[in-house]
Amino acid sequence: MTDSVRPPEFSRAERARVLTTTAAGSVVVGYAAVAALLALISSTAAHASFSTTGVLTAAAPGWLVAHHVPLRFDGGQLGLLPLLPTALVMLLVYRAAASAADRLGLFEPLQARSVVFSIAGTHAVVGGVIAFLMGDDGVVRATPAVAFFGCAAVSGVAAVAGVAQRCGLVEVVFERVDPVARRGLRAGALALFALTGAGALVLTLGLLFSWSTTASLFDQTGGTIGTGLGIWLMCLAYLPNAVVGALSYVVGAGFSIGSAVVRPLEFVGGPVPAVPLLAALPEEQAGYLPLVLVVPGALGVLIGFSLRDAAGTPRARVRAVLVAAVTAAVGLLVLAAVSGGALGSGAFDPVTIPAGLLAVLTMAWITVPGAVVAWFSGPRPARVRTPEPQPVFEAAAEESDPDPDADPDPDAEYDSDAEYEEYDESDEDPEDYEDDAEGEYDDQSEDEEYDEDEDLDDSEDLGSEEYADDEDAADEDAADDEVEEDQAPESGADPDDGRDSDPDSDPDLADKPR
Repeated sequence: MTDSVRPPEFSRAERARVLTTTAAGSVVVGYAAVAALLALISSTAAHASFSTTGVLTAAAPGWLVAHHVPLRFDGGQLGLLPLLPTALVMLLVYRAAASAADRLGLFEPLQARSVVFSIAGTHAVVGGVIAFLMGDDGVVRATPAVAFFGCAAVSGVAAVAGVAQRCGLVEVVFERVDPVARRGLRAGALALFALTGAGALVLTLGLLFSWSTTASLFDQTGGTIGTGLGIWLMCLAYLPNAVVGALSYVVGAGFSIGSAVVRPLEFVGGPVPAVPLLAALPEEQAGYLPLVLVVPGALGVLIGFSLRDAAGTPRARVRAVLVAAVTAAVGLLVLAAVSGGALGSGAFDPVTIPAGLLAVLTMAWITVPGAVVAWFSGPRPARVRTPEPQPVFEAAAEESDPDPDADPDPDAEYDSDAEYEEYDESDEDPEDYEDDAEGEYDDQSEDEEYDEDEDLDDSEDLGSEEYADDEDAADEDAADDEVEEDQAPESGADPDDGRDSDPDSDPDLADKPR
């Protein structure tokens, strides 16, 4: 931050001086503006006496009216207060708070308390003192408690708005809000401005279509400059109130002035004040008047279309639309509550703008079409398909050998992924793997040759032993034959019978190895 925005640290006395000057200056400037306006009106009005004391005294209730404090008089209560003076006072306080924050170099949220409390406290004390000094016997009266808290509320809200950006209050609020809700808040603020613009457009068209009535109401004031200026200033001061009433008419809630009720779907005639601003009111129910309800419906569609990309899921986008609807509804609820009020005790009392009905209808107009559009026009998350489980074939415990001549199953798939995975997961180089395999093969070959040599030696030893056993057996058979020949019976027995019965006596068999 630059030195002009964030100056060096101030002492406590210097900070008190800056805060006191700011708070008192906003009060004095506001009071002086009201007194100047009253002096202009009284100086131009016919048969009006002008005095400085009278103007300063009359400016006190005007300053309370600018802070939206109701006034009481013998004929009733003035609760229908103009919104334009209140907006101007809030703008004045806004600028004063922002200037004090810049001079003191405030940049943290907690540092804004000193500026807000000093300005709000000063306005509250001045408003309470004015209401107390007006007393209960004066022509115009005000309740001190209502004046105290009313002035504090109006100036406090304006001061917070003035230091919000400089002290980081906006960042603190938005950090606690998720992006979807943040989009909804912005859309709700845009919806509020759009409805206000629609109300201003309807009011302007009504005044243009009834311009003759408006001109005749100005002529009835007497034609003097002072009187005409006073009527014009009064209409200008109540212009925001009329815009809010037209806005309520566009949404469908309408408004009422005494016994007269004006809505798009309902019209009840009655007496209204002879004010040029009210010339825009319809004189009777017309068939085309309900067409104004297309405006909030179209606005709901636009809000839903603007939030179609607020989130990736339809539910989140609907939540953004709901946040936008609530934001716009709350804003209109506050505007409607401060735009109406009591107007004496005559036939025009009260002037009512149904704040609750206006808020409910605003939510409905934004939520229903906006949610439908945001649900179907936005992106949808891709459906995640769960993979189908692969069939696992288990071999039977006892299975017959397959027929080698049978055709292979065409549906069978050779799964070599496991082999590839084992090969891929190995950290060895394929050449090293081949070298290791050749080394193992050579070792195995040497071991096999060594075993074959040993087996050959064993077989030779075994053959020699069997051959020696065969020679011994042949010698024993020859000796037995000689003994049998010597002991042969002398009778006519056939000597070959013994040789036939003994297979060892057969010379052919004797030569054969056993």
